[in-house]
Amino acid sequence: MAAQLNAILESLDKKLHEKNKFSELLEVAEQKTGLKRVYIVSSGVGILALWLIFGYGAQLLCNSIGFIYPAYASVKAIESPPRDDDTKWLMYWVVFSLFSVVEFFSDILLNWFPLYWLAKCLFLVWCFLPFASNGTNVIYLRVVRPLFLKHQRDVDNLMDKAANAASKLAGKAASAANDLKND
Repeated sequence: MAAQLNAILESLDKKLHEKNKFSELLEVAEQKTGLKRVYIVSSGVGILALWLIFGYGAQLLCNSIGFIYPAYASVKAIESPPRDDDTKWLMYWVVFSLFSVVEFFSDILLNWFPLYWLAKCLFLVWCFLPFASNGTNVIYLRVVRPLFLKHQRDVDNLMDKAANAASKLAGKAASAANDLKND
C-alpha cells in the first residue's frame, strides 16, 4: 500500500512540474512556503474534501468543480482544429446531464448521505480526468451508447410523431387565430 501511495505521489509530483500556468503558481507557493508542491496540492485537496463534507456552500462548490473546468475545456475544444477533443467533451456533457436527471429524482434520498457532495465531486472529477478509463468513457460506452443504439429508431419515430403533432397543432392555432381576427 505504501509503495502504491509513493508511486501516486511521484506521478503527481511529475505532473505538477510540467510547464503551465498552474505549475508557475505552485513554484511561487513552493518558494514562499518552503514546502514541496505535491504537499501544497495534497493539502489543498484535503481542505477541499473537508469543505465538501462539512462546509457551507458544498453544493455550489461541487457543482462549480463539475461545471467550470469542463465548460472551459469544451469551449477550448470547440475552438481547436482537431475534433477528437470535441467528442470527448460532448460525451462528458451527456454523462453529466444523465447524472443530473438521476440526481433530481433521487435528491430526497441523497441529502441524507453525509458525504454526498464529496462523493459527487469525486465522481465528476473522475468523469473529466484525462485518462482512457475515466468515468465519461466507462459510463458512456457501457451504458449510454448501448441504450441509445438499441432505442434510437424508436426515439426518432416518437420525435417525428411529436414534431408532426406540434406542427398540426400550430397550424390549427394559426387557423383559429386567423378566424378570430376575421370575425
